Amino acid sequence: MILTVDIGNSAITIGGFVGDELRFSSRISTDRQKTADEYAISILNSLALYGIDKSSIKGAIVSSVVPPVNSAMREAIRLVFKVDALFVGPGVKSGISIQCDIPSSVGADLIAEAVAGSRIYGCPCLIIDIDTVTKFTFVDKKGAFVGASIMPGVLMGLNALAEGTAQLPKISLEAPGPVLGKNTADCMRSGAIYGNASMVDGMIDRVIEEQGLSPYICVTGEASTLVVPYCNHKMQLDEHLVLKGLNFIYRKNNPVD
Repeated sequence: MILTVDIGNSAITIGGFVGDELRFSSRISTDRQKTADEYAISILNSLALYGIDKSSIKGAIVSSVVPPVNSAMREAIRLVFKVDALFVGPGVKSGISIQCDIPSSVGADLIAEAVAGSRIYGCPCLIIDIDTVTKFTFVDKKGAFVGASIMPGVLMGLNALAEGTAQLPKISLEAPGPVLGKNTADCMRSGAIYGNASMVDGMIDRVIEEQGLSPYICVTGEASTLVVPYCNHKMQLDEHLVLKGLNFIYRKNNPVD
């Protein structure tokens, strides 16, 4: 089994693959202050929850957008599994051409999503990740990473409203009611969900216009299930897209495992 780890700003998603099959997935909180020992305990607890024997893990790969956590996670994986994790970055073969000004600056999660999206759904492909931030990544018909767009996500927007104003509270994120709410919480949910759905639809239209073709659209990210039902474009939900991409990248760099 190959361990895949996606370190995001709010949460760390862990998965285990045997071939192309995802055998388990788990989420733990991202904490920049956690030690390697503490992350090791969290990983072991996740394995125990799903009945996974740690001895079945033969390799590990990590994507991270939180560099301060990388060292602790690397050591935690070494402590638990006695393997050196592969971190997606310069020098790691992904199988896609990155046509950006500074290819080494492209986020590891975006690379993993692009690999999985193009491998699973074909090219051209537009991948939308709706989480702490919302990211759009485009892979052209030749399988090249053309570029991306990044903007504040649903939760970030809600938190900014609550923290930057005197009268708007923190609210739970759930399905909205009418577009025009009758109380503060409903007004904020309307803006968060309908507003982000409209933004997603609008950005898709702009990408299609700019690229001159209609790509397959796949969506991932923790908040995607809340936003996608209110979008007008047809799109495929795939909550484990990053983990699947990491699995593909690991196997490309370790073909005998």
